[in-house]
Amino acid sequence: MKLASRYLISAVVALSSCAHDASVSAFSPTQSSSCIRRSSSTSLGVTGQQAESKGPAAFLRELKTNLPQFDFLAEGQGNPNNKVDMPDHVRAVLSQPGAPTREAENEERTHRIRSRFEEAAADAMELKNMLIGEADAEAWWRKPRDTPEGGRPVTKDDPLTVLVAGGGLAGLVAAAACHAKGMKVAIFEQASSYAPYGGPIQIQSNALRAIQRISPECFEELVAAGTVTADRVSGLKIGYRKGNKLAGLYDAGDWLVRFDTVGPALEAGLPATVVVDRPVIQQILVKHGLPEGTVRIKSRVQTFEDLGDGRGVCATLEDGTKAYADVLIGADGIWSQVRKTMHGLDDGAGGFAASGAAGGAIDDAEARKLARDTIKVAAKADRRYSGFTCYAALAPHRASNIEDVSYQILLGEKKYFVSTDGGGERQQWFALIREPAGGVDPEPTPEDPTPKLTRLRKEFACSGDGDPDGNVWDDFALELINASSEDDIKRRDLYDGAPLLATVDPQRLLSPWAKGPVAICGDASHPMMPNLGQGGCQATEDGYRLGEELGAVSHTRDIPGALGKYSRVRVIRTAIVQGFAQLGSDLLVDFDLMMTIPLLGPFFLTMTQLSMPW
Repeated sequence: MKLASRYLISAVVALSSCAHDASVSAFSPTQSSSCIRRSSSTSLGVTGQQAESKGPAAFLRELKTNLPQFDFLAEGQGNPNNKVDMPDHVRAVLSQPGAPTREAENEERTHRIRSRFEEAAADAMELKNMLIGEADAEAWWRKPRDTPEGGRPVTKDDPLTVLVAGGGLAGLVAAAACHAKGMKVAIFEQASSYAPYGGPIQIQSNALRAIQRISPECFEELVAAGTVTADRVSGLKIGYRKGNKLAGLYDAGDWLVRFDTVGPALEAGLPATVVVDRPVIQQILVKHGLPEGTVRIKSRVQTFEDLGDGRGVCATLEDGTKAYADVLIGADGIWSQVRKTMHGLDDGAGGFAASGAAGGAIDDAEARKLARDTIKVAAKADRRYSGFTCYAALAPHRASNIEDVSYQILLGEKKYFVSTDGGGERQQWFALIREPAGGVDPEPTPEDPTPKLTRLRKEFACSGDGDPDGNVWDDFALELINASSEDDIKRRDLYDGAPLLATVDPQRLLSPWAKGPVAICGDASHPMMPNLGQGGCQATEDGYRLGEELGAVSHTRDIPGALGKYSRVRVIRTAIVQGFAQLGSDLLVDFDLMMTIPLLGPFFLTMTQLSMPW
């Protein structure tokens, strides 16, 4: 019961790595971290207004509004124990045998982590280990193979050949898993430069175990390069003063729940979660997990043809180049062209993937256009708008609570603020605000050269009249927002997919993510909200499973069966994670409501805290 409850609560509240895909630069000028005073609570000046609570939460909010309000119930101070970041009993848990030991922030450590990022970025810019020049012209995949009808045997000397569309985490891991099983692989990445885009990625214990099984060398490199986050406190805080004497009184920044992130890993014999810069992950997998010349940049798979009868597949790139192999894996993101072709979706269902290796290439002007275009693409691609827009940045800032807190969520009405240690005295943060899709920020003007910062400072105001709803936020949100530059803050609407396929097509029900010699993985198959930090982790598990199933193939006629098995094995697990991620966003944004309802708030918090050892 305790284990099930822990998984449920973790699935609802553990939010990190947006973004898994939110794209930011690494360093930026530091601004003042002091609070600012709002002059008024007028319009924020952005397209689209905030949406209201939905479903049962909307009913409860309306009911509470209509009930008599007694101001004296909200007077007083919150519990002093909820203001302490690391109580003695938490410190004792973190000191148990086998738990990771905290390495305090210091100049040497900061230099080491930032230098590793710069080294990886330089390798990417120099196209180290990429497929270029003469090697590209003579690449194995350019030559069609005269495979007889019915296919051919797979041997050590004549292994399976695999094309991978997309060079983000999903594509790299899938390719590394296939290579580890003796297959010949090629990756086609649409980005014009392979990194240095994107902030750190959280690699949780389940993903680390998959990478360890694929390549022990890659695993050791990732652990060495990463920053452990399980050696400090993480959990939920209330963003602003909320509650009453009947439901519980909380001041801004008070802890609601501290949850254990090291205990489950130790119990299962898994390594502790680490955070690693995206370019470093790419560098490690390209250098240690794949042969040189595996990745070809400026290459987008536009469509493909199943050659039938075990004879493989022909993929056509955007520039008309043909590529031939036994298998095609679509790891090309939520707007996957491979998925579009495989499922026969309408024209317009594919689009530029603003994530993974390509995401940081988008500037603000392109992002504004993409926000509007994505609404049309999503409708064609059968994707769901989550109801949230997300601002994100990697702030080059030593957080005021860095030695005690690795990850926290500040909860509020219609929005919440997430931060996590990015390593090297940097904090990755995400501000998720509920509003209609397609909204964009105003363009900079002489009167307001920083419109994104202007909005966020109003949304999370920590003094004066507070935010537009009159709530005065804990100052930690603005500490990180003000440590970020306007250029480093990226905004995008968050989309995901249905946890299970909404289809009656027998083929898709039997083989959800595969058809013939083609399969999809990662965001192409199960895009999810970032609330569990499991988007990239589930993609890593996909890659491992693809390698295992294809590694057992002894004849090319067996490829469709192997890919079908892969998708059936994976779809239920990812559907559960996807569903909890969707549920988590809806619950988090209405969590403040529970703080003012007698019995309901205390009951929910008590059940949450009972499921955790802290």
